[in-house]
Amino acid sequence: MDESRIRTDLFAPFEPFEKGWLDVGDGHRIYWEQSGHPEGRPVVFLHGGPGAGASPNHRRFFDPLHYRIVIFDQRGCGRSLPHGSTVANTTPHLVEDMERLRRMLDIERWLVFGGSWGASLALAYGIAHPERCSGFVLRGVFLCRRREVDWFLYGMRTVFPEAWAEFAAPIPAGERDDLLGAYWRRLDHPDPAVHFPAARAWSRYETVCSTLLPPDPDMALALSGDAPAALGLARLEAHYFRNALFMPEGHLLAGVHRLRHRPAIIVQGRYDMICPAVNARELADAWPDARYVVVPDAGHSVMEPGIRRALVGATESLKTGWF
Repeated sequence: MDESRIRTDLFAPFEPFEKGWLDVGDGHRIYWEQSGHPEGRPVVFLHGGPGAGASPNHRRFFDPLHYRIVIFDQRGCGRSLPHGSTVANTTPHLVEDMERLRRMLDIERWLVFGGSWGASLALAYGIAHPERCSGFVLRGVFLCRRREVDWFLYGMRTVFPEAWAEFAAPIPAGERDDLLGAYWRRLDHPDPAVHFPAARAWSRYETVCSTLLPPDPDMALALSGDAPAALGLARLEAHYFRNALFMPEGHLLAGVHRLRHRPAIIVQGRYDMICPAVNARELADAWPDARYVVVPDAGHSVMEPGIRRALVGATESLKTGWF
């Protein structure tokens, strides 16, 4: 493909042609939608978090005249029900939910697109079902290792000391050696007067640290006062973090050999503080056939201009099945 002709920003907004809720068992119903070309190349979008949910802007990374775009909210997230539920909510459950959705939509294989936790879930799904993946676009790589969780809880203090101080402030000094446990006790508390303030503090910390420059209004969901959205993000992240993301340590890197025959593009912001570039570099080293793209002027957020350009360029270049 002529690189000079690849689009470099989001497509104009468009609406789904179909949507609904899929009963996946365990009391969960996941929201799903399809947009773009009904007979186009299937692609599934995996949102981050765990717990963040998808938004209409996520459709816009894909050419609606070429792709059949499948977006869903994972268990407990976004429009899925019940919101914020941690019951029967594990990585294997989410992988199986993807398979249920794929079979319901009668899709043989799909391009798997995910960022941050979405990249983790994309890898976990691909390792479990490589034959169902036509390729991968991965952004802001999170490999689900203990040291990456510790970096989020404590390491980001080295770059964002003010944001970390606000994050730690709701927790008494005697509990700060175990911020994850302290936050979990509050996030899982039944009283909104306890769990909502903790959720806002957790979500604010993540949002403030997600961009190279201070977040603009479109990037600041966690700063908007949307308490239910903040609770879904914070509670599910803490639930997954305290359970080692429901994967053996090192599982994702160890399983990459099952995916190496599929095309892949890895997009990484150089100044990503949530998921530092060393993670993406390790994945690229384990997957030498993947294209590794470092965006020099971006942090973690999918909506930073350089990240947007790189991701749209990736989906455009993959229209032919390779790059």
